[in-house]
Amino acid sequence: MKVFLGLVTPLVAYLLVTLLHVVLPARRTKGYVRSERTGEVLNYRLNGLLVLCASLLAWFLLGYFDLVPYTWLYEMRWYGLIGAVALGLAFSAVLVFRHPSTGRSVLADFWFGRLKNPQLGDGFLDAKVWLYLVGAVVLQLNVLSFAAYHLQNVRPVNPGFLLGCALLTWFCFDYLIFEQVHLWTYDFLAERVGFKLGFGCLAFYPYFYSVSLWFTADRPDPGRLAWLTGLFAVLFLGGWVLTRGANLQKYRFRTQPSARFLWIRPEALTDGERSLLANGFWGRSRHINYLGEIVQAVAIALAPGLFGVWAVWLYPAYYVGLMLPRQADDDRICREKYGPLWDRYCEKAKDRIIPYVY
Repeated sequence: MKVFLGLVTPLVAYLLVTLLHVVLPARRTKGYVRSERTGEVLNYRLNGLLVLCASLLAWFLLGYFDLVPYTWLYEMRWYGLIGAVALGLAFSAVLVFRHPSTGRSVLADFWFGRLKNPQLGDGFLDAKVWLYLVGAVVLQLNVLSFAAYHLQNVRPVNPGFLLGCALLTWFCFDYLIFEQVHLWTYDFLAERVGFKLGFGCLAFYPYFYSVSLWFTADRPDPGRLAWLTGLFAVLFLGGWVLTRGANLQKYRFRTQPSARFLWIRPEALTDGERSLLANGFWGRSRHINYLGEIVQAVAIALAPGLFGVWAVWLYPAYYVGLMLPRQADDDRICREKYGPLWDRYCEKAKDRIIPYVY
């Protein structure tokens, strides 16, 4: 019975998040992407931060009244992962194969998807918003459960492990605080919804992103110096500034083209019809936000101080493997969209991701 409950835990969590997303108050807003069918700018319904807080309250109350142990998600993590994998595969298959082919191979369609922006009710329920919301909330619940297990069962407590939990918590809250900003990012502009995004958000995101905690939650403090642990926190903060700063600057430029972002006055390249932001973060490299995400992942891997545990390095390795081909694909899309204007931008921002290096 316990195994069965572990297997269905992701389903229960996803249904709870969906219910909260539907019933809680939300902000209606327009994004940047246009409908492939009508050409109109798509509408979205956003309440991610409220859903996250309500989910955390539910987790706390279930543990407080001894209905579900705080450590349940940690103790059932392997069964939960299996259940999430099954749900991710089923969701991807249903969403892809119910719709016409894009002209690519069946395998390519399954991986990348066929629909670009599936929605219900004029944005009342958007597939991408929902997927990222589910992934972020369940990742946060996993992180809290791992922290509860460590605090209850491990001595001496590892401050670095708790730092890793705190950094991932920052990661989840940050995404949902700036939920609207992400409507202007690559995932919403270019991705279709298939296995890569569907399975990615239902199984990979909520379970793999915490991989450094999976293999360190039961290990005691390795005795790293306090200043070193603090340095990992500073490293994460530096990566966050690059990622969040770049995304916010681009969002400000798209929504208020002449407005400053912090102290930065926007400088744009234009062909008379279209404009590209070419200073600030976006003057240093063409995808400096990707560098920030990789740096954050490295900091999370380092935080527990257990550098010899090979599994903690899977998370930053994944980001490197994700961002390099994404950068190439993003450049290709931009070159097709902007033509010579993109070439002018590349002359100014010569580096792809890492300023002066790559």
